[in-house]
Amino acid sequence: MPPSASATALPLVALSSVEVKLASAAGIVNILRGIDLAIGEGETVGIVGPSGSGKSTLLMVAAGLERPTAGRVAVGGVDFATLSEDGLARFRRQHVGIVFQSFQLIPTMSAVENVAIPLELGGRRDAFAEARAALDRVGLGHRLDHYPGQLSGGEQQRVALARAFVARPRLLLADEPTGNLDGATGQQVIELLFDLRRRAGTALVLVTHDTALADRTDRVVRLADGRIVSDERRPALARAG
Repeated sequence: MPPSASATALPLVALSSVEVKLASAAGIVNILRGIDLAIGEGETVGIVGPSGSGKSTLLMVAAGLERPTAGRVAVGGVDFATLSEDGLARFRRQHVGIVFQSFQLIPTMSAVENVAIPLELGGRRDAFAEARAALDRVGLGHRLDHYPGQLSGGEQQRVALARAFVARPRLLLADEPTGNLDGATGQQVIELLFDLRRRAGTALVLVTHDTALADRTDRVVRLADGRIVSDERRPALARAG
């Protein structure tokens, strides 16, 4: 009997024996220590742990924004070690969306220009039409020409979500996406994030200090001192979204 598709399919994200070491005045600092992590297509994973445990570094490595000192990183079967920095940038534009705590919008560009950027860089002639549609999906169709400084924090993060999803990525990486928002606004952004992810079928890796938020994901991976100390699959009935 042939193996099932689930048994043979490669993971979307595969980190193998990943280490990140940084030099400091006090010597070498080990940020990640032998991380092995596989994430499937459409899967949602919460990354939790104390400050300094390596959560954000893990996310940056998975995005190709930081090179590991040792080990292998592959997304969609593509080994990041085989790509130049330009190649990594092109790969991210096509396959990876990223949402940061600090929004990372370009202040001199309007909302629609911020969202259109990844499509424009990819040579898409419909970049602005797609950007307008993406802003409509996050409830900001009436704010297309507003600059980040004219938007509230919640609106800025919704623009960031529109930008992250506009190219329909296979993978979305979110680093404390509600960290700069008040409770009510943060909850609205999270509901929108999970709704957009569900509609697109995008895999989600979410770094958070909020255990209740992490519990909404399929799996909760806990880091401590640069190592994975637990990897727990959440029962479907326990997840809120």
